[in-house]
Amino acid sequence: MKNNLLAIDASTEALSIALHYEGKFIRHFEVCPQQHSQKILPLVERILREADITLSELDGIVFGRGPGSFTGVRISTAVAQGLAYSSGLTLVGVSTLQAMAQQAYMEAGKSSVVSAIDARMGEIYLCQYNGETRGVIQPSTEETVIKPENIDFTSTGAAGVGTGWQAFSELATQLECEIIDNITLPDAYYMLFIADDSFTQGLSVDAADAQPQYVRDTVTWKKLPGRE
Repeated sequence: MKNNLLAIDASTEALSIALHYEGKFIRHFEVCPQQHSQKILPLVERILREADITLSELDGIVFGRGPGSFTGVRISTAVAQGLAYSSGLTLVGVSTLQAMAQQAYMEAGKSSVVSAIDARMGEIYLCQYNGETRGVIQPSTEETVIKPENIDFTSTGAAGVGTGWQAFSELATQLECEIIDNITLPDAYYMLFIADDSFTQGLSVDAADAQPQYVRDTVTWKKLPGRE
């Protein structure tokens, strides 16, 4: 990694924080539903103390931009904005779906991944990833929220990650995916690697321009340009 970054994510039941500074990593991951707002800032402070640095010594801040719990996504975004304002740093938001796909790529060598998060109300947040660029797994579809029975594709042999596969047990057979059972929630550690590439390319934004991605207004499965 080229950049010194702090990543935070509170968008799902998991709360995760990860720091990269001068080649060293410090990370925290726990499942703590409805406790994110109380725990997130003390954990950030603890990790910075452990690294013996201040925010201003970093190159930027990374946050889980969603999709996920509306409240959790807002917490991730708002805390990242507050930290960025206080330190004069810029931000990169990372998809929670891409973070899980990146974990499958880095841990299991999977370059074809379908990420699915339980979106409640009988729906899932869904995105497919194929191939990598500069070590970052790349989406081949847009993120969407959809009822499983409305999915009209298969992805034979792809790895399936996320809570959507547990919520809808028939999904693996329907999409012909091989489920990685230990990757169910996004981890800020893997967001670091995605965001590092964005920072290197100059794609960070000021705090005022950081945006959550709820995905709820996306209701159809769409291929990205050039990926039809």
